[in-house]
Amino acid sequence: MAPREPAKNFIRTLPKAELHLHLEGSIYPETMVELSARHGRRRSIPEIEQLYRYSDFSGFLMAFKEVTGMLQTPEDYELIVYRLMERLAAETVLHAEVYVSVGVCLWRKQDFDAIFEGLERGRERGASDFGVSILWIFDAVRQFGAMAAREVFEIAARYRDRNVVAVGIGGDEQKAPPEIFRDEYRFAAEHELRLTAHAGEAAGPESIWGALNLGAERIGHGLTAALDPELIEELATRQVPVEVCISSNLRTGCCRTLAEHPVRNYFDHGLKVVLNTDDPALFNTSLSHEFQLAQGSFGFSDEHLRELARNSFEASFLPAEGKLKFLNFFDAEVSRT
Repeated sequence: MAPREPAKNFIRTLPKAELHLHLEGSIYPETMVELSARHGRRRSIPEIEQLYRYSDFSGFLMAFKEVTGMLQTPEDYELIVYRLMERLAAETVLHAEVYVSVGVCLWRKQDFDAIFEGLERGRERGASDFGVSILWIFDAVRQFGAMAAREVFEIAARYRDRNVVAVGIGGDEQKAPPEIFRDEYRFAAEHELRLTAHAGEAAGPESIWGALNLGAERIGHGLTAALDPELIEELATRQVPVEVCISSNLRTGCCRTLAEHPVRNYFDHGLKVVLNTDDPALFNTSLSHEFQLAQGSFGFSDEHLRELARNSFEASFLPAEGKLKFLNFFDAEVSRT
């Protein structure tokens, strides 16, 4: 993979949170080689890097499927959580809300209760060693249908008192519109889970409207909102956070060129924009790189970047006390620079 330009020190040390981050998409080639060896397969770093090269969204989904196939034991999940938190700390990411593809685990007929214990061991070790805060978002695969999503959401409700904060739907928007999950989202809300949805990534604005109608409190990607002025006004008025993933949108082909990406348009229209990596290993990015990309390609000033970083804490699903703690720390750090 082509090396990234190092982020300038201001960006790297700026306190940040990340709200749209898939655990399985954070597995870098070195860790994939290690996981493969654990399970009797010999894989080289160039081979994994080739797997991570694709030209469209379907190619990305196939790579994601291959990666998840290497996750077989609770210890595998413990390892990747710990490695993720180590990388987050190096980027001054203080808090992350991490998607776990529970729907894929269930589809593979894995023992998710055991996997969850591995996730929590990794989180606890990472919190102790790196000081990073993590909350879990349980993700259903939308093309598996509403019944499969209900099973994911029921598991989320069971673990709600163990750092599981929200649920969402990811996967192929074209095959499963938001409307079919209405009852499942109602169930999640009744069980005091926060609501997210991938929407407007590979489908039109109607997918985002549908997510809002489900009660989604944050919109993952929201790339096609730019096609609907009324939707832009709605998102701005309601201050619904939009989890923008610039590199992801380019690598999957959902956005054809960098110049066409609407991130600056959204910011200028008053939307609550939050920058994210989505799948940092699969897209060869980091949160610092996304901030640098926003500045270098879209003219965001340092002050704008501070606003985006503060947005990430404000839009989090942290309880009020925890959110205030991070915001006070952020404000104190920024005032010193």
